Amino acid sequence: MRFGSMICWLGLISICFTSHADERLTRAQNMLYQQVSLIALVDQDEQFERYKTKLLKSQLSQTQLKQIEMQIADFWSQRNLPIRNGAVSQSADPFIRAMALEPQLDGYLHIQNRIRHLQWLAEQDWWQPISISKLIRPGMSDPAIPSIVKRLWLLGDSNSSAKSTNQLDPSTATSLKRFQRRHGLQPDAVIGPETIKWLNVTPKQRASMLANNYIERAEFMAQRSHRFLVINIPAFEMELFNNGRVELASRVIVGKPYRPTPLLSSAISNVVINPSWRVPKKILYNDLLPQVRKDGNYINERNFDVYDRDDKQVLRTAEQWSDLAKGPFPFRFVQRPGVNNTLGRYKFYFPNDHSVYLHDTVDPKLFQLSNRALSSGCIRVENVEGLANWMAANLVKDKQTWVDRHRDRKRTQWFALNSKLNVHLVYWTAWLDESNQAQFRNDIYQMNTKPNASPPVSAQINDL
Repeated sequence: MRFGSMICWLGLISICFTSHADERLTRAQNMLYQQVSLIALVDQDEQFERYKTKLLKSQLSQTQLKQIEMQIADFWSQRNLPIRNGAVSQSADPFIRAMALEPQLDGYLHIQNRIRHLQWLAEQDWWQPISISKLIRPGMSDPAIPSIVKRLWLLGDSNSSAKSTNQLDPSTATSLKRFQRRHGLQPDAVIGPETIKWLNVTPKQRASMLANNYIERAEFMAQRSHRFLVINIPAFEMELFNNGRVELASRVIVGKPYRPTPLLSSAISNVVINPSWRVPKKILYNDLLPQVRKDGNYINERNFDVYDRDDKQVLRTAEQWSDLAKGPFPFRFVQRPGVNNTLGRYKFYFPNDHSVYLHDTVDPKLFQLSNRALSSGCIRVENVEGLANWMAANLVKDKQTWVDRHRDRKRTQWFALNSKLNVHLVYWTAWLDESNQAQFRNDIYQMNTKPNASPPVSAQINDL
């Protein structure tokens, strides 16, 4: 080979290697950019916003890349979340390092893709507020319908991006119902204040909700045992996890905004069949005594026993109870077990400072409501029979007595467990479901508007 040809050949090799190296660097920056975009929505430090700009605008040196990589690794480490491979941090290939930095979390790529789409939407000038002057029901017409249809399309709830009519027709109604289900609303295709509120939530706000809740849930799951119960308060849902999969699920009712269910972790230590109900003072004064003032028979009709401060039962006529309820009331109520008991057939006790627990209910129709923040702090479980049967099969010690006590509806029986079942009351307002559809829920206790805030909790919260 001639000398000149050799120089040309070596030059081509150099160009090829340089081109390949540039491609790896570009791909590495793209991967890092996606990670940084998610982290910037969660971390309050503005440095990740600056990293986003750098990664997008220019090709960075190895030194600059490694600085960003260190910050990303530190973010995951502080949250005790695993990455693919921390051992390759010294690799000369930036693409290998970028891949190794990705967190090993369920649904990570799906959440990243969803956030990428939302951030692209946020860059467009499409999210002008939509307003309506009245409820819009299926079949009605309104000038806002075309804008609503376009927004449903942008969010993935409609197959059509435009309408030639202002009518809320059947296809639009179907899209609306899908949107309403994803936001915990009644899927009736009626456009009202709540539906409009969620339609006006901006893509940037949605991306932030998804990112923050995703990381919070990932941190939570990374620290859990193989078997536990979790109640997501804003979703009004309970899930029983066993060896990494959901073994039992149920709708639940949680505390009202002014009597919120507290966030806590504990462990179910006992199950009670046919529980009695010791009425807390707050519920007695706010809810029961007004009923007694109207009708003293309320006490007997609801199977309440009344006790004085010395724990002696007090007997009075209906008229006397009605009069006594109008003044100072130095008595306490205990509702006897039975078919009309407020707690229903089962109570699942776990130690906590707020006197809350899981239980049955005598008003199951309330589970059909979309907003189930209805209790005085405790959690009512729709599939309470399923939970009780699971506890009996897996944890209850005395299985024969368990069977025997189901024949008697009026006798209370506490059951000890072979081992405790951890229970966690959490607060997640956004997530991707099993179909990778983004789900959003109302911030019922206004916790996300106050950083690091917890819902106010009364000294002794119990349930109606």
